[in-house]
Amino acid sequence: MKIKVSRKAHFNAAHRLYRADWSDEKNFEIFGKCSNPNYHGHNYELIVSVYGEIDPETGFVVDMKVLKKLIRDKVENALDHKNLNVEVPAFKNLNPTAENIAVVIWNILRPQISMTKDLEVVLYETSRNFVTYSG
Repeated sequence: MKIKVSRKAHFNAAHRLYRADWSDEKNFEIFGKCSNPNYHGHNYELIVSVYGEIDPETGFVVDMKVLKKLIRDKVENALDHKNLNVEVPAFKNLNPTAENIAVVIWNILRPQISMTKDLEVVLYETSRNFVTYSG
């Protein structure tokens, strides 16, 4: 029997959606206000879920203290109060859309979680806009 356990976290970050090889006009046409050259910010909400079998010894799928620390150390510390375009190497050549941010977070966490377990990342950019990535 597989069960899903989840940990919620958040971080605040600024970004700009744009492609350097496009004109300002085309960037605005595609990305709208999100292409503001002076950047803009979001209060991101993150839900990290691990799916797996319950360990018969501990009763855990994953130790939530360990998951909390992983998210804090590997995600929140790396992204919180940062300009994603400027300060986060993963976005040097990658447009920091919600989709790409979720994939980056998943890629950061995946090596830290046992391969016998599945990992899912849900990232809320706003209360109504969110993405889900499961690998």
